[in-house]
Amino acid sequence: MTGQDPAAAARPLRPAPVAADGTILPGRGYGRSGYPADAYGPRPTYARTAGYAAAGYSGAQVGYAPDVAGQALHSGDPVPARTYAPQAYPAQPYPGRQAYADPFETPGAGRAPMPVPEAREEGIGRAMDPRFQRQEVAYDGGQRPGTVVIDTPSRFLYLVQPGGRALRYGIGVGRPGFAWSGMKTVSAKREWPDWTPPAEMLRRRPDLPRHMAGGPSNPLGARALYLGSSLYRIHGTNEPHTIGQSVSSGCIRMMNEDVMDLYERVPVGARVMVM
Repeated sequence: MTGQDPAAAARPLRPAPVAADGTILPGRGYGRSGYPADAYGPRPTYARTAGYAAAGYSGAQVGYAPDVAGQALHSGDPVPARTYAPQAYPAQPYPGRQAYADPFETPGAGRAPMPVPEAREEGIGRAMDPRFQRQEVAYDGGQRPGTVVIDTPSRFLYLVQPGGRALRYGIGVGRPGFAWSGMKTVSAKREWPDWTPPAEMLRRRPDLPRHMAGGPSNPLGARALYLGSSLYRIHGTNEPHTIGQSVSSGCIRMMNEDVMDLYERVPVGARVMVM
């Protein structure tokens, strides 16, 4: 004899309620009949609050509420989980940032495009190549001293000096279709010359002025040497970056300081050979 009630031993054990952290909760579920009724007095029955229940969990709630009529929950019984309707929340942009309607929109989309640099004539740099600086060089072309030789393909002007030497200047020449060659003489010289575009140029460029007084903004620059009775000149420029380029309508461009130097060295009547 063990002294145990046979009827109590025959009853199956109800599983004990267990909290989420593994702690066994007090309450019904033990095999024993429980505490004597007069030990603590009558106790109301409580059920776990459905609002604290998560789907699929039982016995892990921390809040309790009295039983609802017709709903008697016992230890170990799953508490029905409350379902919530999905709620749409308005977009909350970060302070100081741009709000994007599409979460996958990339920053910068829809903004004004970056300005495109203004197109320039192909091959024109913004700074003159150092090799076009004025310098004295050896020269054996066979022309007599004082002759001006224009080497169009190489973009150089030579002023022949005695002793097989020459002063070499960088120049700008006629663009394709406007290059020319031949022998001319210097027929006139002007300081800060006026500019009157010829009729042929005005037909190509009707936006040009009919006349422009001499000065720093004048495209003929500081000096001009006129070649015979033609429309061509050796002149300065207010666009020094075009030296070494094929950009003119047939005239020979020089840096203003270079054409001023040449102006003092070359008299009216000097021979000019254009190759």
